[in-house]
Amino acid sequence: MNIKDLLKKVRQIELKTKGLSEETFSGQYKTLYKGRGMSFSEVRPYQYGDDIRNIDWNVTARMNEPHIKVFDAERERTFMILIDLSASSMFGTTAENKREFMAEVAATLAFSAKANNDKVGALFFATKVEYYLPPQKGRKHILHMIRQTLSLEVKNTNTNLNAPLKYLTNLINRRCTAFLLSDFIATDYSSTLKIAAKRHDVIGIHIYDPRELELPDMGILPMVDAETGQLRWIDTSATAVRETYTKRFTQNLEQFHSSFRKFGADSLSICTEESFVKELIKFFRGRGIIR
Repeated sequence: MNIKDLLKKVRQIELKTKGLSEETFSGQYKTLYKGRGMSFSEVRPYQYGDDIRNIDWNVTARMNEPHIKVFDAERERTFMILIDLSASSMFGTTAENKREFMAEVAATLAFSAKANNDKVGALFFATKVEYYLPPQKGRKHILHMIRQTLSLEVKNTNTNLNAPLKYLTNLINRRCTAFLLSDFIATDYSSTLKIAAKRHDVIGIHIYDPRELELPDMGILPMVDAETGQLRWIDTSATAVRETYTKRFTQNLEQFHSSFRKFGADSLSICTEESFVKELIKFFRGRGIIR
């Protein structure tokens, strides 16, 4: 993508996602942070209707009476987006490949944060963290994030989810909400996810192309693994081959959701031919009800 096409694409994404965040998404944004972005204020006696999750058990034991921690909303929140730029992110059979789709999702979230005067930062990764964009405010900052998502070239193209999760844990001391955008075609990342989810509000967004779910019947075809470069000839007409292909995708998806659920982190999966705004609103409404 040359610079002219890149700038045009960035502008297109800005116009589309800024409008979506202001007209449709901003109303759901605050539900995302329900119970988050709070600083400790004081301890007081428990009152009927208080959230029992805020009970201070040490004070309760000393006073022999239930006491809860009281929190004040912080004036601004920190919002991190972790974006997968591995080779598989360039795959796409719809109008957009997965990387372009992630750019739109990230931009919508970022503009929503901007409307609420929150800071947004980003981590770009593949095998390792390739670029860190510190949390800031403003339109230019978001446009820079979009440009990096679309144009940043990486040498090591495999997906290593441990790298951004570990980087996030070590770098950001203050609790933040972090979105991890990836196709999650990766080896085990449970140990780093466990630590990151304990310190931050981590949300996994699984992005996939419809052809990753179902292999079309098109005879014998050469297929190249984008991340390893391995070439294999596949008989797509064989029912067993197509069933195995779908089964592997389903297993990977189930592992993704179960890993996040195990450590108390939320997750959702979005296909590149779906409306991501619709899926995000549905997801945030669920968080607002549950939390």
